[in-house]
Amino acid sequence: MTADRSIIGTLCLFLLVRALIPASAFGGQADLVSAPKRTPVSPEREASAAFKNSDYDRVTRLLESARMESKPSRELIRLGFLSYLRLGRPEEALKLYPRLVPASRSDDPGLLRQLALSFITSRVRDPQEHVRIAAYTALAEIGEPETAPVLEDGLLDSSVFVRARAAGAIGKAGLAAKSGALKRVLRDETPAVRIAAINALAEARATDVTEELTQLARRDEGPESIFALAGLVRFGKSDALIDIMNAATLPDPEARMAAIGVLGRLKRPSSLAVLSQAVYDPDPSVRAFAAGALGEFGDPRGMAPLVHALEDESARVRGIAAASLGRLGLADARGFIIPLTRDPVGHVRAGAVEGLLRLGDATAVLVAADLAKHSDPSVRGAAAQALAAATSPKALPVLEALLRDQQPLPRLMAAKALGKIGLPDVIPLLKKGLEDTDPAVRIAAAGGIIEVLSRGKASKKARHRPRGSPC
Repeated sequence: MTADRSIIGTLCLFLLVRALIPASAFGGQADLVSAPKRTPVSPEREASAAFKNSDYDRVTRLLESARMESKPSRELIRLGFLSYLRLGRPEEALKLYPRLVPASRSDDPGLLRQLALSFITSRVRDPQEHVRIAAYTALAEIGEPETAPVLEDGLLDSSVFVRARAAGAIGKAGLAAKSGALKRVLRDETPAVRIAAINALAEARATDVTEELTQLARRDEGPESIFALAGLVRFGKSDALIDIMNAATLPDPEARMAAIGVLGRLKRPSSLAVLSQAVYDPDPSVRAFAAGALGEFGDPRGMAPLVHALEDESARVRGIAAASLGRLGLADARGFIIPLTRDPVGHVRAGAVEGLLRLGDATAVLVAADLAKHSDPSVRGAAAQALAAATSPKALPVLEALLRDQQPLPRLMAAKALGKIGLPDVIPLLKKGLEDTDPAVRIAAAGGIIEVLSRGKASKKARHRPRGSPC
């Protein structure tokens, strides 16, 4: 009996010790009852779960691990691509894009658009002011409503230029009328920012700011007052137009420039005579504004004063007048513009190129090609800017060369021009621009891609719209 108890006690002690000590201590022997085996989770499922939980860093680590061990699946690459975008690392996402969309296939508009937009939004808080300005300038040009939080955030930037660009971008995106943040900017400490807000709110017909614009218009006779008056004209206060036309003769040249600029935008027939007379102003800056305003006004009766401005002593006036003549769309203007393609000043020749291209004269590309080799990078940039008016593929080789320029300015203007041309053939060039060493150029290329994609989407909708349906 005593022996049995001893055996039982020893057995109990053994089982207790066995339960407390891991199996590895017994030479790796398995327990009497084997634990159920865990089914390994695939990297795709793990990455998908992490992505849904917004753990984007985890997704990218899983992708990098898979790339080291084996060839990752397309789904894992896609999740990694999207995660890099969410993390504000578009340069890394760009490396994955060819894995998702090989060169032999057409671009994926959805993925490419997300990639391009990330190149812009990831830079809105860049420490360099000029990069932030470039980002908000691009956002203003593409006018995407989905970027509303980013745009309103820009209204709080320390840079005057960024705040002004952000205000303009809110207007371009069609968000001005409902943006309380933009309306608060009417009390910004800087006139330039307040003016940008006035313009955006006026163009959006935000009549709830009428009283504030009225107060601003009464404040002084400077540019801000004039832009406020222009807003009131848009709100139906036609008597404010007389005050603007009177401001075009004030002693202060800045006030005259502001008045002439807004008259060109308002395009009221009664103000054409004021603009026509302004090309004779003693101040060359005012004359340049008048030449630009006549082009924006777009009335054929503006041809005579613009032809006069082609002979101005100021190169700036001559160049703007040449471009504005093209905006009028009059075939007779071509003969007046052609002589300026031989002007001794490169910027004037660039203006002539733009004017001729607007009239459909593709031979102007030859002049632009010559300007693209000019020693002055600002002239090369002006040539690229002029080519934005081209509708022929003949301009693409010149812009492609400028996109490889040694200086950033010509590359920047070339990227912008490619986006304005909008031909599908420019997408591969703009994708190359995303690899540029200068962040501002990358931003411009991204903005160009979005412009091209948006234009293609709009034309596709128009082609598929049933006849007789409203626009």
